[in-house]
Amino acid sequence: MLRLITDFDGPIMDVSERYYQVYKFCLEQTRHANQPVRQLSKPEFWHRKRARIPEQQIGRDSGLEPLQAEKFAQLRRQTVHTHPYLAYDQPVPGAVEALSKLQGAGFDLVVMTMRRVRELNEALIRCDLGQFFDPERRYCLSNDYIKTGDTKDKPLLMARALVELPPASEVWMVGDTEADMIAAQTHGIKTMGVLSGIRDRTQLNLYKPDAIFHNLSEVVDSVIHQTLLAIR
Repeated sequence: MLRLITDFDGPIMDVSERYYQVYKFCLEQTRHANQPVRQLSKPEFWHRKRARIPEQQIGRDSGLEPLQAEKFAQLRRQTVHTHPYLAYDQPVPGAVEALSKLQGAGFDLVVMTMRRVRELNEALIRCDLGQFFDPERRYCLSNDYIKTGDTKDKPLLMARALVELPPASEVWMVGDTEADMIAAQTHGIKTMGVLSGIRDRTQLNLYKPDAIFHNLSEVVDSVIHQTLLAIR
């Protein structure tokens, strides 16, 4: 059995518009009346997010004072995963076709995400993505889980998956963040980073994935090619 474990946000879902809409909301809520601010363009904002510029710095870059920037960062954390904004998420171009290609090639597909159950289900239903992941192949956080940090929580999800899933001859992990790389590397799983998510190449390279691709489509072409070579 060949298995591909993939993160959800980044490889499959484009979250950039959600994050940008939340940024604009928090900036507007935090600024004083008549205070001049500089709303970053979406490319400017997303470049900062992918380079891991701290939230407070993004607030200051937008014209907020230091105390305002702290409130801005706190409000963003409280808002970014709320239901009204999840609807801005859309599949990364080519991701649905890539999943279909893997499924057709007989791969065992597993999704592993720091989303909570309700957040994952919202997107699976709205974008008709549940067809690719059987319920027992969906690893996410419970709705009442108290997060300690993605780089700690995701390796725990991976450990649980490796106990519960049937053996596989080859396993790949696809992700866009350091949490994905750490979760897989902790358990000796090959890592494939993608640049369609919330980290840029410089940030991903810090965690030494086995390979970096632009998107899930490129990953799928690569693993299927590797599989064909192995068969020969």
